[in-house]
Amino acid sequence: MKKKNKNLLLAFLMPMLFALYLIFIQANSYNGVQASTSASSMALIEVNSGRLLFSHNMHQRREMASTTKIMTAITVIENCKDLDQIVTIPKEAVGIEGSSIYLGIGEKISIRDLLYGLMLRSGNDSAVALAIHTAGSVKDFCILMNNLAIKVGAKNSNFVNPHGLHHPEHYTTAYDLALISAYAMKNPVFKEIVSTKVHKATWEGRDYPRIMKNKNKILSMFDGGNGVKTGFTKKAGRCLVSAAKKDNMQVVCVVLNCGPMFEECMRLMDLAFSTYPMRILVSPKKSLGDVNVLRSKQQSVEIVTDKEFCYPLSDEEYKNFNYDINIRPTLYAPMKKGTKVGEIIGYFEDKKIFSAKAVIKEDVKILPFKERLEYILNTESGC
Repeated sequence: MKKKNKNLLLAFLMPMLFALYLIFIQANSYNGVQASTSASSMALIEVNSGRLLFSHNMHQRREMASTTKIMTAITVIENCKDLDQIVTIPKEAVGIEGSSIYLGIGEKISIRDLLYGLMLRSGNDSAVALAIHTAGSVKDFCILMNNLAIKVGAKNSNFVNPHGLHHPEHYTTAYDLALISAYAMKNPVFKEIVSTKVHKATWEGRDYPRIMKNKNKILSMFDGGNGVKTGFTKKAGRCLVSAAKKDNMQVVCVVLNCGPMFEECMRLMDLAFSTYPMRILVSPKKSLGDVNVLRSKQQSVEIVTDKEFCYPLSDEEYKNFNYDINIRPTLYAPMKKGTKVGEIIGYFEDKKIFSAKAVIKEDVKILPFKERLEYILNTESGC
């Protein structure tokens, strides 16, 4: 009887355990590639396509420490027209807890240098100075930060300060932070700042400059590393948003509360580059085939697309990628290079990811009048 009850219990539990296993695999992998991680939360995105490649607990709300400054920096850049403007440091920005670039009350410094101090040295005083200059107060600056988060699509984030020091209502998710970082990395000023290893800034009242060395080891430890920000508090743990570019593929990797944060990001970025290389799906240089041409010495003309579109795909995904091609079967001269003759749409997992015009690759010249007349007569006579 006991054995029978045990078997019944196993029969009841096995489907539940299997379902939990599937949920675990789905949460840690995409398209069959497992991305286990020691981070409490993780997300890796390819920036140009926006494709999420790996994740773990990506929608779990967590504190993010100084990775907050990614949002601070892009908010300042988008709201300040002249980054070389000299600002005067208010007393509210001096003596802030934690990391600092040691600003003094009344010190004059450019917005740009403050941004370098923010992102390379993680200056909490820089964060407050930039917030007050940009919006008039920290409170109003946080409104700008939250508005930008909504614009980017970060739906599970809330910013109550510009530096990331502990506050119970200050949080994000790995996925939201990846979205924010991918958005910021598309800004050339932001990208230049976070990819800088060392920056020299003027230091008012001293005969030597502020030397700012970037705390982000990804820049020197990983081939192609080009961003973005470290972070740590006791509540948040070790946090890192890393970025790297290889060929035409730019990735952003977020790990929150992760002990070996640099090693983990490097491993995940390596896995992304090797498993999901960027594929050129359509291009002005990639032929779609030839189409017949009438009223011209050319019997056919090559068809391409008006623009290039790339997407990160595994080998198997690339083989099974679907196209919907609609091109006119016959063309009539004359036609100029770049004339639209149809459309091509790309689908991945039944989702439309791009559309492009199908165009002719070169000019198609019409036959001279005499030859054209002979062509018409021959056509009509059936010769």
